[in-house]
This record gives sequence, C-alpha cells and structure tokens, in this order.
Amino acid sequence: ENRESMLNSKSNRLTEALEEANRLFDGVCRAREAALDAQFLVIASNIGKEKANELHSEMSAFDSTAFAEDLLTFMGINRTEVEEADDSEDVPGDFLPSHAWQKMGEEAPKYFRRAPTFHYMMGSFKSEPPVRKQRIERQKKASRGKAERAMPAQLKEMEQSHQEATEKEVERILRILQTHFENDPNTPISFFDFVIDPNSFARTVENVFHVSFLARDGLAKIKLDEDELPIIEPVKPSEGEGGEEDSRAAARNQVVISLDQREWK
Repeated sequence: ENRESMLNSKSNRLTEALEEANRLFDGVCRAREAALDAQFLVIASNIGKEKANELHSEMSAFDSTAFAEDLLTFMGINRTEVEEADDSEDVPGDFLPSHAWQKMGEEAPKYFRRAPTFHYMMGSFKSEPPVRKQRIERQKKASRGKAERAMPAQLKEMEQSHQEATEKEVERILRILQTHFENDPNTPISFFDFVIDPNSFARTVENVFHVSFLARDGLAKIKLDEDELPIIEPVKPSEGEGGEEDSRAAARNQVVISLDQREWK
C-alpha cells in the first residue's frame, strides 16, 4: 500500500519495515508465520531493487559545464575578474591569457605518451597464391603405394617358403623314423637319441620342434619305457585306422619340456 512512499529516495520507510519484520520474526513459531515472513522478504527485495535502479550516480556521468569550468581555472582565468567585467558595460571579447593554450598543450602530452596503433584494412601486403604441387604429391602417393604393395607380397613369400621348408623337414624326419623301424621293428628308439645333435644345440632344438609336428598330426607317438624315459615310434596305418579315436585323444595331450645347454651336453 505504501509502495510509492517507500520508493522515494529520501524516505526510510523500507528500512523501518525491515527492522519491524526482524522483531516479529523472533516470535515466529508456526509455519504460516514463517511463510508470511518469506513473502515479505520477496516484496522488500523487489522494492529495494527498484529503489536502487532509481538512484543516479554522478561518478560515471560527464558534466561538460563542470569540465569547462575546471579547464578555464587551470588555464589561468580568474572568475572574480570575469564576473566584474560582466557587470560593466565594456565586456572584453577575449579574456583568456596569452599563455593559456600553451599551458594546456604542455599538460596534455603527459596523457598521450604511447604509440598510436594502426592496422591495414586490406592486409599488410599483397600475397601471391601458393604454388600447387599436385604432381609431386601424386608421385609420392604412387611410389608409396608400390612400396606398400610390395611389402605384404614379400612377407607372404617368406611365410610360404618357411612353411614349405618346415613341411619338407618334417617329412624327411618321418622317413628316417620309418626307415629305422623297417630295419628293426621290435626295437624302439630313444627320443633324445633321435633328436639330439651332439655338435649343435640349435639343431637339437629344431629337431624337437619338427618332431612335435609328427606327434601333433598323429604320425608318431611318444611314450615312456620301463626306465620312464621317452621313446618314439611311428604310428602304423592299421593303428591309425583302427584306433582313430584314441589317436585323436592322444593328439590333444601336450607336454612342455625344458632343455638348456647344460642338459644338452
């Protein structure tokens, strides 16, 4: 109801209302009373915001008349003499001292001691378009493509040659094993006597590697003798046909052995 009087900058009605609300809040004991206090706080905040918007601060405003008065005083004008001259009939046309503008000019450079910045609207200079290098890029891409195509083919050839060499070596070892048992079928051969090369540890490891293919494919079987030492013998065709399930089951069993140079010697 008293909104207009509260908005007046010279009135303290809003402050008085806030102080009264603080006193009443000390006796609040019900939810409805607290809700009324919150509603009052919203209304008081809105009125305070409107009152603050109506305040006029002269800090950021520029008063040209006041600036002119201060400038004239700085340039050496005696306002008392000017007023006396205005009262007389003969008003001088030019009442500025002779050194007024010189004094102002000497003071002004203090606030302009910096190089003026400038920029080119159309750029600092005319730049030529970059030279196109499409031909060189195409040649690089073509040569790079050839190199990429050559590498997989080379690796593929190496893998094929290595695989073929392994297969041939496995077949050669199988023929040696079969030839031994054709000459003496009742005498099994020791696994270590069969694979160890007395003159080369690396060759021994390769022999163990190649014989593992024979055991994996079911072309040879490795078992323990009475002394629990491994012996190797080829699988007969009759055993492979009659005991096909047993050979498949045996092929799934894998054994990892350790062989260092000391044991090899």
